[in-house]
Amino acid sequence: MSRLILASASPRRKELLAQLGLPFAVIPAEVTENEAADADPRELVLHNAALKADWVAARHPDATVIGADTTVFVDRTVLNKPRDAAEARAMLRLLSGRSHTVFTGLAVRRVSDGLKLDQGVASEVTFKRIDEAVIELYLSRVHTLDKAGGYAIQEENELIVEGFTGSLTNIVGLPLDEMKQILTQAGLTR
Repeated sequence: MSRLILASASPRRKELLAQLGLPFAVIPAEVTENEAADADPRELVLHNAALKADWVAARHPDATVIGADTTVFVDRTVLNKPRDAAEARAMLRLLSGRSHTVFTGLAVRRVSDGLKLDQGVASEVTFKRIDEAVIELYLSRVHTLDKAGGYAIQEENELIVEGFTGSLTNIVGLPLDEMKQILTQAGLTR
């Protein structure tokens, strides 16, 4: 069986992948991701996931490499990771009282046998109507600068989230049901 590598620096993806019970290494890809606000979110996350997986797989040809990318999409605009607290506030204001889509792209690569598997996953999240006081409270409790859309559904969600449909682990950053299916296709799980 080939070695499994997660091509991501995300602590959340590492925690989620560990739930599948497979041993893996973490090697973040040194790539520049596409973060265009006007990009098609489905294409953007698949492109970035493949970029990460391909970069690491080229350096570890016998390993099975997982690349993943997640973004938030509302008003025909991609919301990636906020650059600063002001941008995080603006994102939370935009999401207040509305539904948005969370897209994750998955890419699995193994150079030794030419394995290339890609999948996109989407979930819907509905925010409560939140005011400035709630936004400030949320930002004081949750580090949001490394999270697409400026929020983390797994932290203090009672302050901001009304509900969601689809995969919760997708919203966090790595859809586990789909990940397990892809790894089964790759011959790594049963």
